[in-house]
Amino acid sequence: MPKINVYLPDDLADAVRDTGLPVSPICQRALEQAVRRITTIRQAVLGDLDPERLSEQLPSFTGRLVITLTLAARRAQESGAGSVTTGDLLHGMLTENHNLGLQVLTALDVAPGSLTAPTTPEPAVAGDGLRFSAPAAVALELAVGEAIGLGHNYVGCEHLLIGLSAEPDGTAGDLLRSRAVDGRSARRAVAAALAGYAHLRAGATDPSTAPPPSALLTAVRAELAPLVERIERLEERLN
Repeated sequence: MPKINVYLPDDLADAVRDTGLPVSPICQRALEQAVRRITTIRQAVLGDLDPERLSEQLPSFTGRLVITLTLAARRAQESGAGSVTTGDLLHGMLTENHNLGLQVLTALDVAPGSLTAPTTPEPAVAGDGLRFSAPAAVALELAVGEAIGLGHNYVGCEHLLIGLSAEPDGTAGDLLRSRAVDGRSARRAVAAALAGYAHLRAGATDPSTAPPPSALLTAVRAELAPLVERIERLEERLN
């Protein structure tokens, strides 16, 4: 059986040794699940796109992300395009209007209302029916990878935001990076948003009620503040 090395931080490696966890079976199970999720998204984004079957094809996608993809496909169809671009995906996220990805943008000082989703065509994946463009397919695969990397068993609009901002060739990524939202900053903000969300839910009198956007925005900025200060100190040293 082939061997794959897994590198861990010192403190985690010590904790694993102390607890006597069966590392190989745990890693194998986690990798099997990750491979299954990546394979599923690749099959979905490289085939013909049927907006009516998105929730069936992508069961780990949240309801809001499925709506986002449906809105993106509708925009492409209405324009007569043969592929759904990253601009269409961004349009879907902006039009859905209630997802965490937009709250993350706001926390990064980018007002969602100030963004106009690009309409520029992108290289298409070969096929006859409606399909995702090559950059859009990559952005969606990156979104799934980000969800796996963050330890999430779902894929939401916040993960799509990271994917769009990190994907190098799409028009949506160009727009986001022009507003100082790249993959790294989006990833930090998403992690902070989810930490703030969990903190607010834990302190709520009714944990089943979602925190209001204003409270979540405050929590995100509080979580981001130490990171921003650290980056600023590093920049000062470099200068």
